[in-house]
Amino acid sequence: MTEPQTDSRLGTALVAEGIITPEQLDRVLAEQRTTGRPLGEMIVEQGAIDGARMLRFLGQQLGVPSCQLRHGLVDFSLLPLLGDQEAQRLTAIPLFRVHDTLTVAMAEPQSLPKIDRLHQVTGCRIRPVLAPRANILEYINKYTSGSADVDSFLASLSESDVEVVEKESVDDGPATNLDRMVEGSPIINLVNVALLTAIKDKASDIHIEPDRQGSRIRYRIDGVLRDLMKPPPGLHAAIVSRVKVIGRMDIAEKRLPQEGRVRIVAENRDIDLRVSSMPTLLGEKIVLRILDKANLRIRLQDLGFREETQEAFERMLRQPYGLVLVTGPTGSGKTTTLYSALDLIRSPERNLVTVEDPVEYQLDMVNQIQVHEAIGMTFARALRSILRQDPDIIMVGEIRDQETARVAVQAALTGHLVLATLHTNDAPGAVARLLDMEIEPYLLSSALNGVIAQRLARTICPNCAAKYIPATNVLEDAGLADRPGRPFRKGAGCKDCHNSGYRGRAGVYAVMEVTPDLRRLIHHAAPTHELHDVLRRRGVLSLREEGVRLALDGRTTLEEVLAATHSEDTRGTSDSPSSRASAPATAEGERATANSAPVEVV
Repeated sequence: MTEPQTDSRLGTALVAEGIITPEQLDRVLAEQRTTGRPLGEMIVEQGAIDGARMLRFLGQQLGVPSCQLRHGLVDFSLLPLLGDQEAQRLTAIPLFRVHDTLTVAMAEPQSLPKIDRLHQVTGCRIRPVLAPRANILEYINKYTSGSADVDSFLASLSESDVEVVEKESVDDGPATNLDRMVEGSPIINLVNVALLTAIKDKASDIHIEPDRQGSRIRYRIDGVLRDLMKPPPGLHAAIVSRVKVIGRMDIAEKRLPQEGRVRIVAENRDIDLRVSSMPTLLGEKIVLRILDKANLRIRLQDLGFREETQEAFERMLRQPYGLVLVTGPTGSGKTTTLYSALDLIRSPERNLVTVEDPVEYQLDMVNQIQVHEAIGMTFARALRSILRQDPDIIMVGEIRDQETARVAVQAALTGHLVLATLHTNDAPGAVARLLDMEIEPYLLSSALNGVIAQRLARTICPNCAAKYIPATNVLEDAGLADRPGRPFRKGAGCKDCHNSGYRGRAGVYAVMEVTPDLRRLIHHAAPTHELHDVLRRRGVLSLREEGVRLALDGRTTLEEVLAATHSEDTRGTSDSPSSRASAPATAEGERATANSAPVEVV
């Protein structure tokens, strides 16, 4: 705990404070001459003073703050500044940085040569803090990889750590001195708890929002926001500052939106976090998008396509050139579908290039480009540059404007397979959307291979599934009015599904493959309803009907299908493919009433 050159002064000070007697000091010094161990460590072992008090006493003697390192206090992102070899040699580890001042835990904070070396290596002003040598070496060994393991952060959490948060009072600025940082370290643990809980529950986003009572933290599971925790008043600014620190954002800028990104390791896997801050009337709101590769189902056969729709999609992708669109609202899984398509068609013989905003997941054998509009790197500009890179297949993260649409269509017409997303309600609506962007009908009809419309529907929790009879109006909206009394499945609610009755989501896909008859209609800029009529005559199911099939198979509920799919997709009951696909009602179902509650667990 101390070095030999400070032992005599330390011993004298301990005697002067009445902590040990002169006789005890003589015995310890005699033993030290044979063992060479630090004096402070030996006195603690003898029980004359506990380790925490000895640490504070040493800090006072040296005129520096002191701390005991614990999970959450060390900012792992600063370790590369020093490097693990230099950290071992200097017995020092960075704690946090405020502007150009780096606070460093050191076993020898009184050593001016070591402080000068820290300044030389990091380029920062050094603020030394005393910490036990063994404690520092332990954390250097744990974090030599340069990334944080959230599981290890939480391994040492106790109820007392959480209780300290409830008692803490933090002002509007981030902590800048060691005492406040140590007291505020439960803020770091609180953020880590929120992250790990969201990751374990397979959440897609975390929302940290200010309100009049302080702060509210929610997370989105299966597309629905749920409360995660309610921190005590006065902590919102500290939580926001902590998230900004790990997201490498400017903690001093609170008036403008910011974006950041960080990689962590949780449950032994890499996870990317996209961080976005937005100033609101009551303070800054933070949203963290969780990009967990373990939840990425990249194989096309794992997405839930029916056999017919998957075959149609694959036919589009096997075309040597043309435009393939994936449509749907934000959060409907369009990017995952495109990644699955790229996974199917990528090979060493092909040059695949993507332009995305942002790049959510990195794929092998794919050249991925990040849009950066602030410096002029737009979708359209990137596309024009890509065409000079001899591509075979191009993926456009989103067609947002006329210029991007025009370049994508031109690329599809000049021998490239172009995959892109578009925001429309259904597959035929993509044609009208591109025509509204002033794409000439004759160009679009030649370029378009097909359109996938998709939604995500929550699936029934298997642990609390029960039979029920949907209400009559639900059956009518689903095109199943001729099936009264037929039993379906729904979740009754349990702790595994947060009492929602749903756990997980499944894709609902409607495929519009452009055939000669559709191509002629597009060439003449036919209205959307005519495209719908052709698809209906060909027996192609709408989004609503595809969703009803999922409900008939017992994977989701009719109510979820109706909420997830667009109302205009409803067909009549007489020729509804979903009605034709339905299984015969059971005798038990025929006797049940239309509005009965769940009757048994299945």
